[in-house]
Amino acid sequence: MKISRRGVLKITGFGLLALTALPRMAFAARNSLRSLRTGVQPGGKTRLVIETATRPSYSLSYPTNQLIVTLSNTAANTGISPKLAAGTLVKSLAQVQSGDTLQIIVNLNRSISALQKSQIMILEPNGDNDYRLVLDFVAGVPGATSSGVTTATTQSPKKTTAPAKKYVIVVDAGHGGKDPGCIGKGGTREKDIVLSVARKLKTQLDANGFQTHLTRAGDTYLKLAERAAIAEKKKADLFISLHANANPSRAMKGFSIYTLSEKASDEEAKKLAEAENAADKIGVEGFTEFEENIRIALSSLQQHAVAEMSEEYATAAARAFKNKSITQQPGPDVRHAPFAVLRSTVPGALLELGHLSNSAEEKLLKTSAHQDKLVAAIVKSVKNYNFDV
Repeated sequence: MKISRRGVLKITGFGLLALTALPRMAFAARNSLRSLRTGVQPGGKTRLVIETATRPSYSLSYPTNQLIVTLSNTAANTGISPKLAAGTLVKSLAQVQSGDTLQIIVNLNRSISALQKSQIMILEPNGDNDYRLVLDFVAGVPGATSSGVTTATTQSPKKTTAPAKKYVIVVDAGHGGKDPGCIGKGGTREKDIVLSVARKLKTQLDANGFQTHLTRAGDTYLKLAERAAIAEKKKADLFISLHANANPSRAMKGFSIYTLSEKASDEEAKKLAEAENAADKIGVEGFTEFEENIRIALSSLQQHAVAEMSEEYATAAARAFKNKSITQQPGPDVRHAPFAVLRSTVPGALLELGHLSNSAEEKLLKTSAHQDKLVAAIVKSVKNYNFDV
């Protein structure tokens, strides 16, 4: 029986272990490429096999005469030589590393249409093989035959209607109430910026067929445990926490995206997590009981599923931001840190929308036009996210 990762999140038979009894682990362990090869399958199909050390998190895109496979949190391996079989659509394969993301550029003799789920497999380790992402495809685009000859049938345009199922999204506007978050030189408060973006985001996500809830709809103080608990209570499919950043260097600017890990990916990520987590100390009463009040105790299967799904969403979000020409903070597309607000069984990411410590970006973040741009990128990332795998 095949169980989806989202199905794993609902499994209770393994029991939830108390965090004190569970070894702390970095949820997003770095993957690595092991081999690349192609072959010919019955029906003239081209098969591409991408072998990785651990189960891959991936996304696909289809430029003209190319297939691009994006592997999140994966290191390139320039020491391997792709094995290319004769008679396939693949002319060459290349690796492009960008931060934590590895792109496999597949140069094709002809363009292909978007792959369906039936054309994609992830095979478990077997014998001398590690995990294998297997993609089967033929030449042609929608409206073309397998020989590539365009048919007279007019292909309907891709539907952009609402999803058949209303997936539940919880949007968390960071800080609030007695906790203003970081404050820009011009007096702009983080809590106000992220609340404005959160409200706009809810409107747009609802309009696109999602069921969206805000952790706070006004200037309210919530502990981090309460925010995560809202996502649990609403049975959310995705949790998005919105923040704005500050940096000792006034020149630093740009967005950054984080997923949960018990070990920070860099010193800056560690400091940022400490700063965000420290917000709970404003409400001192009960603070020492924080870890007992939040469902951070997950089975190993749940941890793996949440980590994979969070990483996939975060990677897609970074890509959506860059596609909207939103400035990115120098560094990897996705960073990892022990953010308390992300500790739950709900996949999610923390989005730092920009730097209030940068005077130019502070002014930009206050404008309705830029907030709309941020919202459009986030909506795109949610719509492109595969909720069912």
